[in-house]
Amino acid sequence: MRKKILLVSRHAPYGSSLAREAIDAALAAAIYDQDLSILFMDDGIFQLLKNQNAQEIQQKDIGSVLSALTYYDIEKIYLHKESLAQRQIALNELIIEDLYELNNTEVASLLNQQDQILSF
Repeated sequence: MRKKILLVSRHAPYGSSLAREAIDAALAAAIYDQDLSILFMDDGIFQLLKNQNAQEIQQKDIGSVLSALTYYDIEKIYLHKESLAQRQIALNELIIEDLYELNNTEVASLLNQQDQILSF
């Protein structure tokens, strides 16, 4: 039986390894055919921005990996609507187009539906 796993990514893409570790965990779960969802909230929203230039800080671009999540059958990608608004980011600035926007109540409901939650 497949467990429902939610990966919550709450940190900026660079400055720590947490964002990269979240992506690695997502890809590993996808390989094992788990029922995986990803929620971007708080500063994790910044991971979704287009036109990241990580080469200037000598790191790999996280945005390019995120845009390939659907190739790993990771299709339930959620975005915390309030986190996006607080950072004054528009949807057309994001690298992934097919995101589900959730408000606080919907995030709480999503969390309650999971068997496992991994927070990065």
